Amino acid sequence: MGAALTRSAQWTAAGYGSGTLERTPLNEEILKEIIVFVEHFIYKYPHEAKFVFVEPLEWNTDLEPSAFESGYIVSETTVKSEEVDKNGQPLLLLSVPQIKVRSFGQLGHVLFIAKDTKLKEAQACIEGNRDPVVKILGPDFGEMKEDSMALHILNKISTGDDPENEIKMKIAILLKQLDLHLLNHSLKYISLQKNLTKDSQEEKHGGKVEKSRTSISHGKVQLRKSVDKIEETISESSSESEEDEEQPDHRQEANADLPSEYWQIQKLVKYLKGGNQTATVIALCSMKDFNLAQETCQLAIRDVGGLEVLINLLDTDEVKCKIGSLKILKEISHNPQIRRNIVDLGGLPIMVNILDSPYKSLKCLAAETIANVAKFKRARRAVRQHGGITKLVALLDCAQNATEPAQSSLYETRDVEVARCGALALWSCSKSYSNKEAIRKAGGIPLLARLLKTSHENMLIPVVGTLQECASEENYRAAIKAERIIENLVKNLNSENEQLQEHCAMAIYQCAEDEETRDLVRLHGGLKPLASLLNNTKNKELLAAVTGAIWKCSISKENVIKFREYKAIETLVGLLTDQPEEVLVNVVGALGECCQEHENRVIVRRCGGIQPLVNLLVGINQALLVNVTKAVGACAVEPENMAIIDRLDGVRLLWSLLKNPHPDVKASAAWALCPCIENAKDAGEMVRSFVGGLELVVNLLKSDNKEVLASVCAAITNIAKDQENLAVITDHGVVPLLSKLANTNNDNLRRHLAEAVSRCCMWGRNRVAFGEHRAVAPLVRYLKSNDTNVHRATAQALYQLSEDADNCITMHENGAVKLLLDMVGSPDQELQEAAAGCISNIRRLALATEKARYT
Repeated sequence: MGAALTRSAQWTAAGYGSGTLERTPLNEEILKEIIVFVEHFIYKYPHEAKFVFVEPLEWNTDLEPSAFESGYIVSETTVKSEEVDKNGQPLLLLSVPQIKVRSFGQLGHVLFIAKDTKLKEAQACIEGNRDPVVKILGPDFGEMKEDSMALHILNKISTGDDPENEIKMKIAILLKQLDLHLLNHSLKYISLQKNLTKDSQEEKHGGKVEKSRTSISHGKVQLRKSVDKIEETISESSSESEEDEEQPDHRQEANADLPSEYWQIQKLVKYLKGGNQTATVIALCSMKDFNLAQETCQLAIRDVGGLEVLINLLDTDEVKCKIGSLKILKEISHNPQIRRNIVDLGGLPIMVNILDSPYKSLKCLAAETIANVAKFKRARRAVRQHGGITKLVALLDCAQNATEPAQSSLYETRDVEVARCGALALWSCSKSYSNKEAIRKAGGIPLLARLLKTSHENMLIPVVGTLQECASEENYRAAIKAERIIENLVKNLNSENEQLQEHCAMAIYQCAEDEETRDLVRLHGGLKPLASLLNNTKNKELLAAVTGAIWKCSISKENVIKFREYKAIETLVGLLTDQPEEVLVNVVGALGECCQEHENRVIVRRCGGIQPLVNLLVGINQALLVNVTKAVGACAVEPENMAIIDRLDGVRLLWSLLKNPHPDVKASAAWALCPCIENAKDAGEMVRSFVGGLELVVNLLKSDNKEVLASVCAAITNIAKDQENLAVITDHGVVPLLSKLANTNNDNLRRHLAEAVSRCCMWGRNRVAFGEHRAVAPLVRYLKSNDTNVHRATAQALYQLSEDADNCITMHENGAVKLLLDMVGSPDQELQEAAAGCISNIRRLALATEKARYT
């Protein structure tokens, strides 16, 4: 309370020590919280409420003696409480207008009597007693004790010098908790009043607030170091990157210079090991006052065996010891090595058992600590193996209605907070496939769906984060649709919380692989906010998530039409430069989908998008290369675009990617070359200009990757349109390599292979060579496919091959005529003509054979 009044409350220009509290909303909030604390004190801590202050709190009151009734001796100008100390002195004395109060019980009575004027009484009390802690507990407790003083008091209690010290320390702890709460409350209030402004210090991902000394003008004091410390603690985020690699143990060197905090914490750990219950609680509270985010403090606890003690305290029956221990473990478990030590010492099974505790505060702390510890594979497995997933899912089942924000009060623990902490732990655990399955089987999806309807943003972030992780699995995506989760994800895209927007966008990105989900995003109005969020270019994590969602949603043509309407394509083009690779991958992926349509290809050219796309062809990021080759290929369908690509040497860059070691890059580059060759002004000459290029393409037919083979066959189909190039690839052995691939059941490969065969038949004796390499009979079997595209390509290939008599015989022997007769009546004109031509050639050979035999 002393620190909060000194550092957060807003005093008049005279300053702390002589001024008065200003009439500001922040001061009113602080006073209200103090009033709640005092009013509840007598019910929560009846024994401590009778403690007699070392000195009375005194101030000038507006209360009249007549307002005091039973329990008081009242005269015209004075009031004395019937409750007295051991010397017979009253614990409340009013001599108009001055009042003196010497216990929390009497303070509570004063506020009860004050009724509507209690805020004014509280202000007068604060202004009249500038260091209330010293008056209540004595000078030893000034400034709520430095660390050395805490050790001194601990020593007194452990040696039994003064039995009253124990109750003093309990009150001191309660006042310290109030002080931290007031600082916390003040920080939250101030942050809400700030304008998402240029000098904002909030990091957009993780919710961590940078340490800053916010100057309060017109006599308002600064938030000093202790406020920064509290701010750091309350804003700490559990969001960390995956840590599946075991990290080395970085212990302090023996001769290193260590700060005093290191040795003070080690002394406190000794009290934890050998003290009684009271000493243990006080040592835990004192330890919590250190900056446990500092590695020095974390190592001090570990190096002297403190982790073992803290974990052992979790296995006791003392709730206060468990709470104190978990509060420390929660803070220090942000350290990667500490959390591994916790797992090695068997801490996770104990924390999992605490999840069954009837005490909500314990369950919350245990779940939050599990959330921090379960950042690596071994820890996540331990949580699952000890039944933790089922218990964490059970925490999500809020007993009360969580759709409206609860009114905040000082120490009340809510079911909503239990559910939030459970979701936080599940978020960490959900990075494991086995844990995802365990969450689903434990009934987690309906509960997460229900929590997604809440208006508590701090609840929504871990809930959406868990869904985002789980949505990578097909089973989850189906359940997400069934539970109508997409609707709420879309709704929260309009939140002002960027971290929540990010996770919603990421969940949509994961789910939008499914066509029905893409339609739901559009139907629920999700495309417009996604397009709007593209303008937030400062938050790169959010931008990556949003561009990812747009990419996947763009797979549906109806969504592309909407994105064009919202001017998203122009914005995407603007993001092709000066962006991190994770953003570029998604931006280029989205443009690749959008450029399947003529209007969008024109927009990309007009916005100057061709050059930055071609520039990205020189990168090394596999995912980016796959997407950019597709986008360049899509743009190349327009002759005007192709002219720009050719001028920028884009085709040569695509060709060089055929040498890339990654099959996906090779395949994507080969697909992109098809429209480039088809729409180039002098395609034949362009292709021949690439030294060794044709040999490279033919040799790719030796790949064992079906997608590479299909794309290379498609490229060969376009290359073979030029007679000179066809002659070159024939010399490089294209016929035997294509023939070797003929025995395949993959319809995509069948289609493009048949088209390549059809084109290659138009040079020399290639028709005969295909027959000699036994490619004809497998091609006939393609006619039994269910894919019309395969039928068309195959009929055209057989038509070309049927120009050779021996091939006709092979076709007839393999039942081609009957299959082709069925296709003569096809509505597809190209298929119809090719089938008829092939039958005609077979029939002509048969007639010639009969005539020769008759003659």
